[in-house]
Amino acid sequence: MQLSDFDFDLPEELIATRPANPRTSARLLVAESDRLSDAVVSDITQFLKPGDRLVLNNTKVIPARLSGRRTRQSAQGEVSAKIEVTLLDPRSDGAWGALIKPLKKINEGEVIDFGEGFTATLIAKENGQGVVQFDVTGEAFDDALARAGAMPLPPYIAAKRAADEQDKEDYQTVFARHSGAVAAPTASLHFDEALLTKIAELGVTFTEVTLHVGAGTFLPVKVEDVTTHKMHAEWGQVSATAAAEIAETKRTGGRVIPVGTTALRLIESAAQSGEIQAWEGETDIFIYPGFDFNVADALMTNFHLPKSTLMMLVSALMGQDRMREVYDHAISTGYRFFSYGDSSLLLPPKK
Repeated sequence: MQLSDFDFDLPEELIATRPANPRTSARLLVAESDRLSDAVVSDITQFLKPGDRLVLNNTKVIPARLSGRRTRQSAQGEVSAKIEVTLLDPRSDGAWGALIKPLKKINEGEVIDFGEGFTATLIAKENGQGVVQFDVTGEAFDDALARAGAMPLPPYIAAKRAADEQDKEDYQTVFARHSGAVAAPTASLHFDEALLTKIAELGVTFTEVTLHVGAGTFLPVKVEDVTTHKMHAEWGQVSATAAAEIAETKRTGGRVIPVGTTALRLIESAAQSGEIQAWEGETDIFIYPGFDFNVADALMTNFHLPKSTLMMLVSALMGQDRMREVYDHAISTGYRFFSYGDSSLLLPPKK
C-alpha cells in the first residue's frame, strides 16, 4: 500500500479559510455504497434514523499561539528578542511541550513575557522543540491564555491569513467542555444547538467522549509504504457511561456514527478487544485499508488533505475506489475542503 494511492489534485481555491455562516449551511455530501447525494448539514436528519447514536468529541481548543519577549542582560545592556510559542501538548507535571520560534534565541532557564504578568520559563529543549512551565495554573492559566493567546489555525489556513477574534468562536464546537486540544474536531463545527435539538427529536441519541487533538494531526506522512508510518499520540477518554451507551446501541441494532475522525479513532481505540469498554490514555491508533471496525458504522467528516492519514482512514471505512469517486465528485462540484470546509456523511454497507 503506497502513499501515492491516497494522492489527488486539489484546486487551491477549494481550501476554505472561513467557515460557512450559519454553521449548518455548509454543504454535506452523503455517500452510500450505491449513490451520492448533495445536501447541506441542516438536512442531516433526512439520513439519520431513530435508534442511531452520534458520538461527539467534547474537547475544547485552547488559544495555543502566543507571542512574547525574552529579555536578558548583555555587555550592551538589556536586550530582548521576540519569541513565538505554539503549545503542543500538556505534560503530567503541568509543563507544556511547545513549538518555539526562534528556539536558538532562548536558553533553558530564561523567561518569556507575554504581557499582563503572564510568563513562562523554558525548562528544556527536546528534538527541536521546547518545554515551558507557566507561572500560573488552573483557572488563572485558562484566563491568561484566553487574553494573550490566538487560536491555532491549521497551517493551510495560517499560511493565507492570521487568526483573529472571530476564530475564537468559529474554531470551537458548541459542545466543547474539556480544554486541551490544539486543533478542533472540525466535523463537529457544523452543529449548532438548534440542529442538535432537531436530531434528538428524531430519536437519535448522543454520547460524548474526549480526545485532545494534537498538532500531530497535521504532520505529513513521509514514508512511501504507509504501513510503516508511526502515528502521533493523543490523550483521550471514553467513560464507563459512554461505553455502556455505545454498547447498548450496538446491541439494539442502531448505528454508531462518530462525528469526526477523532471520535472514531478514540472509540475504536477503546474497542480493540472487540467490544467497546471504558478507556483512558494515549492512543496512536493508525487506521488504514484492511482495518476491522469494531464500533463505528458510519462517519461524518470533512474533506481531508491528499496523502494524509485521514484519507487512509476514510478509505478504510468506504474502500479506496469508492473514496476516489467521492472526492472526484466533491472537487468537480466545488465542495470546500479542510477544517473550515464542507462535510460528508459516509455510510458504508452494513456488515
